[in-house]
Amino acid sequence: MNRHLAYLRYILCHKWFVFLECLKIGLLWRGIVHDWHKFLPDEWFPYAKYFFNLDGMPIKRQDETGYCKLANTGDVAFDFAQLLHRKRARHHWQWWILPENCGKFKVLPMSNAARREMIADWRGAGRAQGTPDIRKWYEANGDKMLLHPDTRAWIEEALR
Repeated sequence: MNRHLAYLRYILCHKWFVFLECLKIGLLWRGIVHDWHKFLPDEWFPYAKYFFNLDGMPIKRQDETGYCKLANTGDVAFDFAQLLHRKRARHHWQWWILPENCGKFKVLPMSNAARREMIADWRGAGRAQGTPDIRKWYEANGDKMLLHPDTRAWIEEALR
């Protein structure tokens, strides 16, 4: 299997699990259109190359906690694809970060639909990667996220 088939298989698996999670919480449309832009060439090719070798074998990118560093990877094409992906999808907490002058950031509260889809995304990704315990993952990695205090409180309540 080549990298593109392997990536397609992963994306379809991920989308299926996210769809199932979205159904559980009444986000049918969000479950259907979730990550549709990963099929666009400007995301597809860099993602397939970053996560799979030519033979379609996965390249391990997560640390022992399941955290995958997806910024400043040294792969400019992937970094740009990741920027596009995050700014196309409100269910990513990074979408809600407003860069200001002097290197500062304003962190906006996530909408209810976006944060619900984000949890569904985490659950779907966990199932697709064989690590479904997102509470444990969040406890190990939540401090790496710039979240509005209201959003963080909602997430932590939702994961209880």
